[in-house]
Formats: sequence, C-alpha cells, structure tokens
Amino acid sequence: MANPLIGKGWAFPPHLDALGQVALVSDETEIAQAILMILDTVPGQRVMRPEFGCRLHELVFAPNSLATTGLAERYVREALGRWEPRIDLIDVRVLPDDTNSTTLEIQVTYQIKALHASRSLVYPFYLIPEEQQDGTPNRRTR
Repeated sequence: MANPLIGKGWAFPPHLDALGQVALVSDETEIAQAILMILDTVPGQRVMRPEFGCRLHELVFAPNSLATTGLAERYVREALGRWEPRIDLIDVRVLPDDTNSTTLEIQVTYQIKALHASRSLVYPFYLIPEEQQDGTPNRRTR
C-alpha cells in the first residue's frame, strides 16, 4: 500500500499494466520518477504550468567545462527545490563521464521527508559538441 504522505501517481512514461489499466507507481519509485520528470521538462513545455521544469536544456550546446557543470548543478538545485517538496536535497554533483566527453553525470542525493530515507539517482545529460571548420565534432573538454 502506498504511503499517504508520499502519494501514488501514473508511471512515467505512461503505459498500461497487465490488466490494461494505467500503470501506477508509489513511494520511492514515484518520487524518483517525479525528479526525472522535472529534470526532463523544459520550462514553457507545459501549457497549464509554463514555469514547471528545469533549465538544463539551455546547456545542450555548451562546452564541457567547469562553468557548464556549475550551471547544471545550479539549475538542478533550483528546479528540485521548487518543484519537489517531498524531498530534502542533500547533494547535487555534476561530473564529466570518463568514457564520453559529451556526457555529464548528474548525481542527485536526497532524503524523502516522510520516510527519513536517503536515496540517490544519476541523470545523464548529453552535450552536443560544436563542429570544427572541417565538419567534425570538436572534442574539447576541460
């Protein structure tokens, strides 16, 4: 049974369960999916709540630099602080992926207020590198 302090909601992305009904999630899964939905939503994308979402999309064409990782951390903190009241944000770290210079690993650690339980998730954020004069991607990193 779902914790009434956390709630229950549609699975994201929406799909049908084995009985042909809308699949639902609850507890820690519901909160983790809500966090991912916040990070995936571009402000202005939702007609009825245009300010909802996270500004990460503004960094898609940014270079893989300390400035970009700093902005990514700030945008994630702002969005989760505003849109997910069921958690206390413990830490946000943005690290370059060791295997791919166009990927940032956003590590979010949070505490679910109703459960006093810490959880974490990793959100991969993909940068699109600028092209060089010859048309090949610029693999510039830190």
